[in-house]
Amino acid sequence: MAEKDSIGDIADDFEEQLVAPAADRVGFLPGLLRWVAIAVGAVIFIVTVVTATALVLAKQGSSHTAYPVSQEFRESRELLQYYESVGLIRTNTADALPGTVVVSVALGYPLNDKTAQQELSARLVELKDFLRSYFQRKTLSELRPEHEQKVKIEIRNEINDNVLSRSKVKDIRFTQFDVLKP
Repeated sequence: MAEKDSIGDIADDFEEQLVAPAADRVGFLPGLLRWVAIAVGAVIFIVTVVTATALVLAKQGSSHTAYPVSQEFRESRELLQYYESVGLIRTNTADALPGTVVVSVALGYPLNDKTAQQELSARLVELKDFLRSYFQRKTLSELRPEHEQKVKIEIRNEINDNVLSRSKVKDIRFTQFDVLKP
């Protein structure tokens, strides 16, 4: 009987070995699905945290940046179109030891004013000659940065009075304004 018991034990052990590995093995697909579910959950969590953080920061920032401004304090400037075809003007100043002026001028006229645009194009040579002679008459001290606004006003007035006849320039801007001392 002892042999029968030992054979029974062997059979029981063999049976456990056959059944146990099948229960431990889940398979490739369910394991993969588990990792995919973990990754999707992590992505959802990260997106939720980032969105919540962005919303909190946006609410805090908006209260500091939005200031109501009344109509009387808003500056309303006329929209202008700029004529920039004059190009670069290079000339010497009127000093005893002349400096060099290199300037590029943009002439502002009312938006969609075809007359001004046509007249500026037609008088391009006159404009270049006027600007060259204007800067030749000036000294280095008259062309310092603190006098720039005065220079712009003088140029605008002289162009309107002496160069243009059918239209007017409203604004002068320098896209380049270099005064080189000798």
